[in-house]
Amino acid sequence: MTGSWFPRWMRGDGTEAQLLPAGRWWDAVRVPLDLGSQAMRRLGDETGAVITDGYGRLLYWLVRPGSAADWQLPGVQVLGAGCHVAVPPPHRTTGPGPHWRVPPSRGRECTSAPALHSALRDALSHDWCPTP
Repeated sequence: MTGSWFPRWMRGDGTEAQLLPAGRWWDAVRVPLDLGSQAMRRLGDETGAVITDGYGRLLYWLVRPGSAADWQLPGVQVLGAGCHVAVPPPHRTTGPGPHWRVPPSRGRECTSAPALHSALRDALSHDWCPTP
């Protein structure tokens, strides 16, 4: 992460991921890595922060609370109030374990839910095939 800025919900110190509640500052959209990689290509510079869970082969986008609550997309799970997400420290951008694929930056913590939904829907309808 550039400089010393980090979101108010993120600790700036430590080496371990912290378990944070979804639904307060953001909801998380959990997507299988293969589908998520295709959606990332479609989003390009429109993506906000993205967490990679290398162990589970998952990506997590942060979106505004409640903005994706009614989504019904195969392989996509929206984590809101009552759920928790392992959030890596700001400087962790490589594995093992949870790390930032796209670290949050000032003004780009959350991805636009409509843009993410469109990218995921497009990826699903064109060429997504889950890895066995």
